[in-house]
Amino acid sequence: MQSREAGSPIVRKKLSDEVAERLLEEIERGRWAVGDKLPPERSLMEEYGVGRPSVREAMQRLASMGLVEISHGERATVKAPDARNMLGQIDRTARHLLISSPQALDHLKEARLMFEAGMVRVAAEKAGAKEIAALQSCVDRLEEHAGSPAEFVRADIDFHIAIAAISGNPICAAVSEAMLGWLAEFHQDMLRVPGAEQVTIREHKRILKQIAAHDAPKAERAVREHLTRANRKYRLPDAATS
Repeated sequence: MQSREAGSPIVRKKLSDEVAERLLEEIERGRWAVGDKLPPERSLMEEYGVGRPSVREAMQRLASMGLVEISHGERATVKAPDARNMLGQIDRTARHLLISSPQALDHLKEARLMFEAGMVRVAAEKAGAKEIAALQSCVDRLEEHAGSPAEFVRADIDFHIAIAAISGNPICAAVSEAMLGWLAEFHQDMLRVPGAEQVTIREHKRILKQIAAHDAPKAERAVREHLTRANRKYRLPDAATS
């Protein structure tokens, strides 16, 4: 038994938390597989000796974790966990950390640079015609939406997520999407600077060219040059740093 410090308080969990943990344990043990319906509320109430509110709160907790799907009037269905849901669990905490700390934002930018340097090398090695076409579509959208900041930034983000997706690793794609989503909160609009859009477009075209040529070292160099410049667009609002 794990020892506890003298005088440490006894923490009593909510019944709904206990129910959620029991259900999660049962799912992990294989009592219910992906796609199975969980028992009706009344059956769970009798099995665990709790009231309907505890069962419903437990179901909502599992749904927020992406482990079950709840439809009105239907029994909850077990879902397959995925990387996006996993990262979604820390999304709010990550945003709060970034808002509160300039250092955390700098660390995220640094982590993104290291991550994308690796991802673009993999992309240069693995990209086929379909993946090159997807990246070209993102570049086309950049050109189409020059002068429309929201659409331009969205196309920019999609380009980088598409690079990570070429790895074939869903965790890499989810990490890319999460990091870019967090950074988007702090994207200071630099696109009003004359010629800024064209610089970004040229950089993306250079990255795409090296991926299409399957030149991993040059692709990495192009990404590092692009992100070193682009990272200056992400900073905390003045109110958060004052």
